[in-house]
Amino acid sequence: MRNPIIVALDVPTADLALELAQALAPVVGAVKVGKELFVSAGPEIVRRLRATGVAVFLDLKFHDIPNTTAAAVAAATRLDVQMLTLHTSGGLAMMRAAEEAALATARELRREPPLVLGVTVLTSMDDADLAAVGTLGGTTTQVERLAKLADAAGLRGLVCSPQELGLLRRVLPQTLQLVTPGIRPASAAVGDQKRTMTPDAALQAGADWLVIGRPITSAPDPRAAAEEILSSLQATKPAPSLP
Repeated sequence: MRNPIIVALDVPTADLALELAQALAPVVGAVKVGKELFVSAGPEIVRRLRATGVAVFLDLKFHDIPNTTAAAVAAATRLDVQMLTLHTSGGLAMMRAAEEAALATARELRREPPLVLGVTVLTSMDDADLAAVGTLGGTTTQVERLAKLADAAGLRGLVCSPQELGLLRRVLPQTLQLVTPGIRPASAAVGDQKRTMTPDAALQAGADWLVIGRPITSAPDPRAAAEEILSSLQATKPAPSLP
């Protein structure tokens, strides 16, 4: 099977990230570079990770006017990342510009375009959190609304809570890839995630990719933790191919 595990390298230094990546590369499908690591180590950490051959998911959640977002996506494409994120709440024009920038830049470079993923509602938020910022109707309604907008904009993937997988599989094209954070093995602490699911249950519900951080990176033996999760998934569907 293709490995659906994306390990989140939520660490403060390049050295720690590279150490984890080298240990985990044989047993995960990709590594995720988020804001903490990118701000600390800069674009060079992406280059160093890619030099090892590991696929990179750049999770910076772009959210700006269309032209600015498109320029950022083009820069990320030139860095040779395989996935990147933006906030779907940035709107239809912003998402279209981002997808077009990814495709056009990849054509210029003669490589496969990165998977531009729309982030709907953060997994740390629930209905009360949305209401507090003026979004009524609850998480399910908002996720569906933003997911359909992302599909209309031409995005090929979404980041969503595992709790919304069933809904999105019913209302969106089956070709659209779904990436799910908030994945916790049954034995792991929930932490600050409010909408979680076990790895096997998430795949069964329709996830293509599973983002797992602390249950792997904070384990006494991160590689053993990743191997244990992967072993539990052997009977489920394979992950799609990445560029």
